[in-house]
Amino acid sequence: MSGLTYTTYVQQVALMAAVGSVINGTFTLSDPNFTQIIPTMIDYAELRIQREVDFLNTSAQLTFSCTPNNQSLNLNTSSTEYPFVTIQNVGVQNPATGFVAQCTPVTKEYLYAVFPIGSTAALPTNFAMFNDNEVLLGPIPDQNYITYVTGTQRFPSLSAANPTTFISQYLPDVLVIASMIYLSAYQRNFGKLADDPGMAVTYESQYQALIKGAMMDEARKSFEAGGWTSNMPASAATPNR
Repeated sequence: MSGLTYTTYVQQVALMAAVGSVINGTFTLSDPNFTQIIPTMIDYAELRIQREVDFLNTSAQLTFSCTPNNQSLNLNTSSTEYPFVTIQNVGVQNPATGFVAQCTPVTKEYLYAVFPIGSTAALPTNFAMFNDNEVLLGPIPDQNYITYVTGTQRFPSLSAANPTTFISQYLPDVLVIASMIYLSAYQRNFGKLADDPGMAVTYESQYQALIKGAMMDEARKSFEAGGWTSNMPASAATPNR
């Protein structure tokens, strides 16, 4: 599997969109405006792919510390304001045993009702999301418990400064096709009055076929395929879940 680098990606998309050519082994852009839309084209393609596929490789765990008598756990870090796209697990370590107990996700209303401010502080056993950057804990922590938060993150974006990414290496076909959907709008071929009204429809159809394969790969990685296994769905046998 060769994958794509930033340079080969730009050339591939430009050739498919007929805004570039290769003459005597040298690639040349025929549309100077094309370079201006490359960042937004990459954003469109990468974000669409990541919103539709739950990538196992985007899972990460960060460590935080509770503040005594404070129900709120701030997830802000020095490197990024919002370290997670979604939260999967919150675990609090009991300093007496070293055991990390997983908290049960509940609603804010449940926490406010069962563990109101001023109630007895203790080792947290529940959590609720207040916003993208703040977790509420219940009971209210009585000391600086080490807290492990697991969630999903976005892949670093493809760029000249970051010439290879997970998506460009492992899903180059999906990346290119998703980019071509965006380029259909750039070339004004996105509707029935376009010069090529079928362009966006064709690429969208191809994208839907490819993204299903990517979804299946990720389901297999997480043992969420047929029968909760890592196997491809069988064409004949249907195992119980």
